[in-house]
Amino acid sequence: MAISRNKSRVAVACLLLGAVTISVYLPVVHNDFINYDDPAYVTENPYINHGLTWDGLTWAFTRLHGEATYWHPLTWVSHMLDCELFGLKAAAHHLENVFLHAANAILLFLVLRAMTGAIWRSAVVAALFAWHPLQVDTVAWVAERKNVLSTLFWMLTLWAYVRYAQNLSRAESREPRAISRKTALDARPSTLDYGLALFFFALGLMCKPILVTLPFALLLLDYWPLRRVSSFKLQVSSSSILNPQRSGLSRLILEKLPFFALSAASGAITIIAHQRLGSIMEGAYGIPLDLRIKNAVVSYIRYIGSTLWPTDLAVCYPHPGVWPGLDVIVSLVTLMTVTGIVIWQTRRRPYLLVGWFWFMGTLVPTIGLIQAGVQAMADRFAYVPVIGLFILIVWGIGDFAAQVRLPKPVMPLAAGAALLGCIACTSLQLRYWKDSVTLFTHAIDVTENNFTAHTVLGLALSAKGKTNEAIAQFSEAIRINPLCADALNNLGVLLTRLGKTDEARPCLEKATRLKPQFAEVVGKLAVELASKGHIEEAITYYRDALRWKPDQADTCNNLAWLLATNPDAKFRDGAEAVRLAARACELTHYKTPILVGTLAAAYAEAGRFDEAVATGRKARALALAGGQEALAQKNARLLKFYRAKQPYHEAVEPNAEGTEASGAGKQAGP
Repeated sequence: MAISRNKSRVAVACLLLGAVTISVYLPVVHNDFINYDDPAYVTENPYINHGLTWDGLTWAFTRLHGEATYWHPLTWVSHMLDCELFGLKAAAHHLENVFLHAANAILLFLVLRAMTGAIWRSAVVAALFAWHPLQVDTVAWVAERKNVLSTLFWMLTLWAYVRYAQNLSRAESREPRAISRKTALDARPSTLDYGLALFFFALGLMCKPILVTLPFALLLLDYWPLRRVSSFKLQVSSSSILNPQRSGLSRLILEKLPFFALSAASGAITIIAHQRLGSIMEGAYGIPLDLRIKNAVVSYIRYIGSTLWPTDLAVCYPHPGVWPGLDVIVSLVTLMTVTGIVIWQTRRRPYLLVGWFWFMGTLVPTIGLIQAGVQAMADRFAYVPVIGLFILIVWGIGDFAAQVRLPKPVMPLAAGAALLGCIACTSLQLRYWKDSVTLFTHAIDVTENNFTAHTVLGLALSAKGKTNEAIAQFSEAIRINPLCADALNNLGVLLTRLGKTDEARPCLEKATRLKPQFAEVVGKLAVELASKGHIEEAITYYRDALRWKPDQADTCNNLAWLLATNPDAKFRDGAEAVRLAARACELTHYKTPILVGTLAAAYAEAGRFDEAVATGRKARALALAGGQEALAQKNARLLKFYRAKQPYHEAVEPNAEGTEASGAGKQAGP
């Protein structure tokens, strides 16, 4: 009867957790994508927004570099599947995050209940996890799919591991002095569960490498609530995972070696994906190690503060560079004091140690010791770590209430009030995620010197056609941080489009010095200028782009075409056109017909008609082989002109169509 009643309570708790979580977060279906990471992850990523394709899957599993830095192929596949099913309808993408978050909360409850047997304490921890406003960033941000999806596999790993540990303990307890055949057979389910735990862990690492800390969390759970440190006496069979001669902590560590191996592999892949091992070790983003350590110390306290009093939350918190010495000292003393109390109370209250070191340990990869961004901290980084604080708080208050014998209604009422407060704060925070303008305006309001927020807000305003307001935001970002390459680049782009090229060029030059990839942006601006008839400015921009980053095939080609075919003879330069076009062809191994066609035109402008004819033939053949009939016809008309210029041929003027730049959205060769 009692077992049936407990099952009913568990079912009710699961239903309430799922239903309330979905209800609280359902307003996100009215939100748009935001222009911070969402473009790279979904809206402007052709591998993703084309849905499930073989090229996309190959890219997802083999890509070890690029705009999003992580190797997380399952996250990419998740986004591809959304685009395949729903296109770029933001509501569906948001809704999947909500369902995953609800599933994570239910799994957390079930795992805690399985380990501790405490239904309502486990339910309160899971509800705090689900409804706390710190979690809004992860759930309301489409690009944070990696966070909710990886946490799903984190919870499944815990579920399988708990089954493994409990089955193994039951099997051992049946035959404490000798190993019987029946006991060995009973251990088979635990071995299967162990394999499942490893499998789920591997999948989680392929969603986000942040799961590298999970083996340490398993060791904490071995201490409490699984209490395996003292209970391990014998191994079930000599063929099982562990050495039968080992016991205690050393045995538990040995048991985790496959998990640690997967963590090490994921960490190595992540370092390769970042492609900046030197900067990581020597002070990433220009922040020295000592300042990163001080920021980490202060950030721990800030995360605790945001958990206990979640106000003024923002999508990004700017790194201050240098924290006041008093802040660092007070934070360090606080952390050391709490750690000391936790260790002192370990025997009587083991959940304190587990909760505290869960929080401290799972935050290590994102606390800023290895700087992976310009932020000091981020709410999304606390998605899993705050579970440790919630365990510490809920079990601690529960024990205190039992010790002082508080009236029974007090604790349920207090828990209900806290959860209702979380829901209210979460609902308010969700409103700021309506769109990019609302989100980053709020971030500017609740933080100081937030150049990242000013930059992204400027982009959002520019997309809405509010050019002057966007320029003001970019200028403010540059005032706060003169080395903000994104703001410099965006300001340069806007000024160029307003015809203020003299003001734009210094911004673009400085941005490209800071981030050489912005040279490609300058090349695209040159195409815009040329299309509007600003030939002299276009040539200047092309040369700037190549000076800052010489090996750009498209930019070399576009400038060569402009110098070879421009109607205004004063801008033509056959020798330079040949040099640039030849370089573009070298960079693409002479396999791109439009680039080879430009080289033919450059030879013609330089008076080298024999080479123009030979190269024109190759361009036409490449176009035909690639099924580009229109381009092949243009090359054929130009080839007729080149032949006419050879000795003993009558001069024939080229078809006017053949001398025009072609290509969608860019200046190009024939």
